[in-house]
Amino acid sequence: MTDHVHHGHIFHLAGSPKITEAVDALVSIPDGALVVGDDGKIKYAGERSGLPTEFASAEKHDHPGGYLIPGFVDTHIHFPQTYAGDSYGGGQLLEWLNLCIFPSESKFADPEFAQAAAVEFTRRRVAAGTTAMMVFGSAFPHAQDSLFTETRKAGLRIVAGRGIQTVGGDTAKPLLTSEEEAIRLTRAEIEKWHAADTGDFRTALLHVAIIPRFSLSVTTETLRNLGELYDEYRDQGVYVHSHLNENNRPGTGEIDTTKEVYQVDSYLDTYDGKFLPGSQVGGKSLLGPRTILAHSVHCQDGELARMAGTGTSISHCPVSQLFLGSGTMPWKRTVAAGVNISAGTDFGGGDEWLIPRVLGDAFKQHITEPGDAGVSMHPAEMLFIGTLGGARALDMENRFGNFDEGKEADFLVIEPADALKGVLENAVRAEDDDLARDQTLFGLLMGLRESSIAEVHVQGRRVSL
Repeated sequence: MTDHVHHGHIFHLAGSPKITEAVDALVSIPDGALVVGDDGKIKYAGERSGLPTEFASAEKHDHPGGYLIPGFVDTHIHFPQTYAGDSYGGGQLLEWLNLCIFPSESKFADPEFAQAAAVEFTRRRVAAGTTAMMVFGSAFPHAQDSLFTETRKAGLRIVAGRGIQTVGGDTAKPLLTSEEEAIRLTRAEIEKWHAADTGDFRTALLHVAIIPRFSLSVTTETLRNLGELYDEYRDQGVYVHSHLNENNRPGTGEIDTTKEVYQVDSYLDTYDGKFLPGSQVGGKSLLGPRTILAHSVHCQDGELARMAGTGTSISHCPVSQLFLGSGTMPWKRTVAAGVNISAGTDFGGGDEWLIPRVLGDAFKQHITEPGDAGVSMHPAEMLFIGTLGGARALDMENRFGNFDEGKEADFLVIEPADALKGVLENAVRAEDDDLARDQTLFGLLMGLRESSIAEVHVQGRRVSL
């Protein structure tokens, strides 16, 4: 039985802080030691000088000049858009979907194409240091089989589900199913893949989500049927994932169109079982602590309060918000509502696989919000949404997300290369210790690229492809 100890500069957020408490929870140990037991769990994270003698015989891994940080958690990414990044549709969300994305996703009807994409998707996420993901999956079951199979082979964490669409225009037709088929295929995926690796969702790496693409891609019948299905599987740890309040172009955008089609008071109502005209209850709610709604850029105060009250999380996707002209999620107002916030790349609604690039765009967006709404995000808040906030959104904070003793050891070894190396070695640091710490973390997150991610570990096992 062999323990392993990794030496490097440790950064993580200890305990279970709210995002407003992230600064106080920030741990920085320049000469740190991270001990991982043979069971893949963390036994010690602290000063090298304080390493307990019981670990004297542990196998040592020195990373001089390197950093040890929790693995990144991407809570919104599209598998069937693996090859669709940087797609130009000549418009915003709805035009881009119809002209670029629906045709791209339809190519996954070819099993060989889908298999190649699953290999590429898995390779790209490892390169980006993403140890856990909420994945918007393909409409085609064989493509989902490939995704889960490749993820299992690599030993990575995933929550994924086939994209559910029962209505749509001409370019979406290959992705559509009947109402009955939508439920049959979703149920089959849950039965085949949910916790397929261990048989227990509390220990599994593989999980399934119920994923209606968005409210405009389904009907009231679909939503009612999905609510019944989720109610059946909720206690087995199944998830829900979709999009919310992304594009607010007046009259013809996603939000106004959704409210017009459903005749509801708010977009969130359609996921909350209140999808009949006048926001009357028509079925069971899809909200809860295992539900993640991407974007949430233009939420009403009542929507934010309802998400916070139900434990529903937001996947903040600033890269795609810039790419598709969707606007800026108001940081202060969203945080003040008490809703949990995580980070999503939303590839290919944008061009980034790397969570630190998402964090960098979040910083840039929120510091430029007008007037008193503008805020300079603290690097601890950036680290939160990219790691611990993501684990919380997946309702698995008790398993990973930081280096608390007893958690599963999902971590990255960062060995600064290229421009990042020069910045971290030569940048000016403040005389104040806390500010100097914050400056180092900020520089690390803003400058990190794939070339500096030397090792990726999940449950203490090094991932290699």
